[in-house]
Amino acid sequence: MAKYRKLGRTSDQRKALLRSQVTALLYNGRIITTEARAKEVRKIAEHLIALATKEKDNFEVVKVTAKVPRKDKDGKRVKEVVDGRKVTVFDTVEKEIKKDLPSRLHARRQMLRVLYPVKEVPKTAAGRKKNTKQVDLVAKLFDEYGTKYANRHGGYTRIVKIGPRKGDAAMEVVLELV
Repeated sequence: MAKYRKLGRTSDQRKALLRSQVTALLYNGRIITTEARAKEVRKIAEHLIALATKEKDNFEVVKVTAKVPRKDKDGKRVKEVVDGRKVTVFDTVEKEIKKDLPSRLHARRQMLRVLYPVKEVPKTAAGRKKNTKQVDLVAKLFDEYGTKYANRHGGYTRIVKIGPRKGDAAMEVVLELV
């Protein structure tokens, strides 16, 4: 007896499907899919959220100095001429960053192994390509979901049946975070 559903696909297709659905679930909070897929996605998503709740406070705050380029009122880098060449002007800034302790770093890498990178695209057509930004889903897991589900022991997702799909009568469900 298998320990997982094969979903009628080869292993690489199945892994890609599950990774994309887990990523969509954690980014959007809910997805609509078939019942068999939802049960497999739930296993993976609950494991990731459990990791996040376990390691949410496992970091230290460190002060570092960083060189940041100086910018003008338009947001462009300020340049000055040195030895006949244009050179960007840098300011030294002191920042506080979160440094992961080893177990949190390991959990972060396990999450990154499953999740796909997500880009947030603005709704308006003007400057769509220019204004895209990378979403850090792992940080969202630690900061948002880790604190939200801190007092909960499992059961982070819910499956609600919608009914059979029109084309092939497969049972469709809504998989959502509680």
